Amino acid sequence: QLYTGASIDGAIKLNNSETDIAINWSGGLHHAKKSEASGFCYINDIVLAILELLKVHARVLYIDIDVHHGDGVEEAFYCTDRVMTLSLHKFGEGFFPGTGHIKDVGAKEGTGYSVNAPLTDGMTDEAYEGIFKPVMDKIMDIFRPGAIVLQCGADSLTGDRLGCFNLSLKGHAECVKYVKSFGVPTLVLGGGGYTIRNVARCWAYETSVLLNTEISNEIPFNDYFEYYAPDFKLHLTPEPKENLNTKASLEAVRVEILQQLQQLQGAPSVQMQEVPPEFDLKKDMNAEGTNDGGDQDDVRDTSTGRTSKGKGDGTRKVHAAEFYIDDKDN
Repeated sequence: QLYTGASIDGAIKLNNSETDIAINWSGGLHHAKKSEASGFCYINDIVLAILELLKVHARVLYIDIDVHHGDGVEEAFYCTDRVMTLSLHKFGEGFFPGTGHIKDVGAKEGTGYSVNAPLTDGMTDEAYEGIFKPVMDKIMDIFRPGAIVLQCGADSLTGDRLGCFNLSLKGHAECVKYVKSFGVPTLVLGGGGYTIRNVARCWAYETSVLLNTEISNEIPFNDYFEYYAPDFKLHLTPEPKENLNTKASLEAVRVEILQQLQQLQGAPSVQMQEVPPEFDLKKDMNAEGTNDGGDQDDVRDTSTGRTSKGKGDGTRKVHAAEFYIDDKDN
């Protein structure tokens, strides 16, 4: 509810011209489907935010730089020409979710509007930029979106526990900077990332890029300072491993995508229709949870809890996988 509501709220602010860029690092859960959870994603906040943007904008561009294919978003808009999806991801060798072939280009009215760049291990900054920028230029020229949603999954960084790319923070953020340069209203979201200290590094740095603010490479002292040992620096050094994406394979991907985009008949138009109302963000003063943490916070009656029936006594049980200090969950 929180991360999805934040993405929808960001879309509303863009629709109302209250901001040029909205950021929700807790969003970007691109695998969830309409009726099922998938890949650590329960609700697809991206789809709901795009639907909100479509109330005002004729065309929306979705960009996914997570190491995994953005299958949930692509599936949601696979048959429409009002949303173009661009995903650069690891493909093959049983890598999750197994979708995102370069030939998956959409269906019906959406044919040509799903764009996939399948890549493999060791992707470097230079190689990534060599595909991202030319494709972005062509998309902006052909599709001309009224708004952009950018999913910035940090699992495409070097050293990620699940990812296999070798991008530095600057290489990853260069995509963010390039999207920003087009001056189109943009919703920036988080996504994957399984080496937590690098996720924090990435999104802190990309926030600074979006704000045009320089930040130091020295991480300031904080409660989690030890997490950033041994160098305590912001930026990452790519691992000394081979890039399995050859120049020939990258050129083939780039050329095929550009040819796909060239076949589109320009920016699709949209028939005039009544605009649905935006979400009502006004909270009911008596709604459940309104007083959480305050003086009027309600305390659960342990006699009516789920564990009060049967063997339980209504109190929360300590799970072996959780870390507690006294009664506090850490």
